[in-house]
Amino acid sequence: MDALTRITAEPGRAALFLDVDGVLAPIVPRPEDSSVPPATRDELERLADRYGLVACVTGRTSETARAIVGVDRLRYVGQHGLELDPDAESWAGRVHAFGRARPWPWQEGKPLTVAFHYRLAPDEAAAHAQLEDVARSALAEGLAVRWGRLVLEVLPPVEATKGTAVRALLAESGLRRALYAGDDVTDLDGFAALDGLDAAVRVAVVSSEGPSELRERADIVVASTDEVLELLQQL
Repeated sequence: MDALTRITAEPGRAALFLDVDGVLAPIVPRPEDSSVPPATRDELERLADRYGLVACVTGRTSETARAIVGVDRLRYVGQHGLELDPDAESWAGRVHAFGRARPWPWQEGKPLTVAFHYRLAPDEAAAHAQLEDVARSALAEGLAVRWGRLVLEVLPPVEATKGTAVRALLAESGLRRALYAGDDVTDLDGFAALDGLDAAVRVAVVSSEGPSELRERADIVVASTDEVLELLQQL
């Protein structure tokens, strides 16, 4: 029996881990305009009844992700797992001070991180080059950085990723079968967190902006949030 069949055959013994932007919600130019389509929301409501755990693991805050997804019954872990790390809060002041000292037209402040978006920049290459200097400065100040789809994020230097979040939720629930769907480099940590489970399915939503490693590591490859919905309808 293949892994997907083992997951769907006994959904009460399995977990679904889903990124939000680019997986459940289409990527939009302005992050504040993101929204999960009603049909996807309906499927998530259905899946919450069937599966042992349905969780959104996202770079957004959990509160923002809950508002975007619109399904209260799911589990939400935000800021790439930082919300589960008690040490992250002590770094928040330094991270925010770093962001205030470096004005950026599309800067997004979060409780524990600062994101420098450049999707709306007229010259993406030039913007990326500018942000490379920002990244070097952050590292020099003892902070951590993470690149994503047309975004640089500055964050606390603690060991927290989507992978640590997935492992924590699996340990908490006791589930040994799981599917993870993601679209960006940070989701590779989520993929790795499924290693060693009784059944594991990794779903990559591929795009020209995403890392090639995601496709290489995936068991299932889809090309859009619409195709993610089609997959959810089969679970």
